[in-house]
Amino acid sequence: MNRYESAKEIYAKLGIDTEEVLNTIKNVPVSLHCWQGDDVKGFDQDGPLTGGIQTTGNYPGRARTPDELMADMEKVMSLCPGAKKLNVHACYAIFEDGQFVDRDKLEPKHFAKWVALAKKYNMGLDFNPTFFSHPKVKDGLTLSSPDKATRDFWIEHGKACIRISEYFANETGIPCVMNIWTGDGYKDIPSDRMGPRIRYKESIEEILSEPFDKSKVKPCVESKVFGIGVEAYTVGSAEFSLSFAAMHDGCLPLMDNGHYHPTEVVSDKIPALLAFFPEIALHITRPIRWDSDHAVLFDDETKEMAKEIVRCDGLNRVYMALDYFDASINRISSWSVGFRSWQKALLMAMLTPNAKLKQLQDENRLTELMVAQEATKVLPFGDVWNEYCERANVPTDCALYAEIEKYEKEVLSKRV
Repeated sequence: MNRYESAKEIYAKLGIDTEEVLNTIKNVPVSLHCWQGDDVKGFDQDGPLTGGIQTTGNYPGRARTPDELMADMEKVMSLCPGAKKLNVHACYAIFEDGQFVDRDKLEPKHFAKWVALAKKYNMGLDFNPTFFSHPKVKDGLTLSSPDKATRDFWIEHGKACIRISEYFANETGIPCVMNIWTGDGYKDIPSDRMGPRIRYKESIEEILSEPFDKSKVKPCVESKVFGIGVEAYTVGSAEFSLSFAAMHDGCLPLMDNGHYHPTEVVSDKIPALLAFFPEIALHITRPIRWDSDHAVLFDDETKEMAKEIVRCDGLNRVYMALDYFDASINRISSWSVGFRSWQKALLMAMLTPNAKLKQLQDENRLTELMVAQEATKVLPFGDVWNEYCERANVPTDCALYAEIEKYEKEVLSKRV
């Protein structure tokens, strides 16, 4: 008997069908973010990354062109099991023959190559307006700016992105999650906290007035506790974003687990939001002390977030996407380890006897619950994970680095 067959029997004694789990997880889509491959540079400007975010490191091999970025993403997809979507920022528009337009004039045709890539792999696309790294970010503000011309420019950008999102959905047949996040805020203590938020609220409402099919486009609002250069006050706080989503039909709350105070955990927030919202969105990262966007690992909070999604029957209610950008290590490694870590977390959650554990809690058998929870930590999860990788025809963990190293030698090292 091989290791998987042995693990299958052990899990069966707990009422878990590993074959059913493997057939389920392979169809759960997770969005792969394009901006890991080029340090959030994009293709519509040559300046530095600005607007409350920062990439650290300068590891060789950064993608410099659309073709390089897409080739890198295809490599990552070949290393990762499971269903995928592509997550694209508006600054990754591709302008043929130098036909540049500014962000308020973006059209679906500027993203046709992204659609072609998605169709090649039968994937959907998610989208993000880009409210940073642009000269029309005025005094650190976009949608909340007191300057009407500035607000109007960014509102038009948001509306253009609504149209592009619906184009993505129409072309792929898969709903597009469109996430609105800005780094608007102040470095030091402001004298008016409400005014920017009223302007921000009205601006997002104006963006969402653009007609769209709610079954195809899933607009979200994402909060943040602070950003670089806006440490004292962020317009789009957690309370603002959650309240906005709750008060606007068809708008989803999006939680990024790096966008909260260090003692807050998004795993506890997931069931709270699912008690009220039919659907929510999640950006998965690994913050160290703050929103530092480290590559996702198979760590405690990653496991806990996946557990809550599975326990709450949320696999069809939570739109899951990776969101980090580490330039201090090989970017293919950062991408693939992050994606695989989230897949591991989902798989482990599905292999947990959640119904039995819930019963113990409901019956107040808390001592038995603690013992049972600890026992699940040493179940032969790794043997099921290796089987999942082999069936998906991707490397197991022990073989992953050799594939990454080979690609670095053959491709990345030649980018000079």
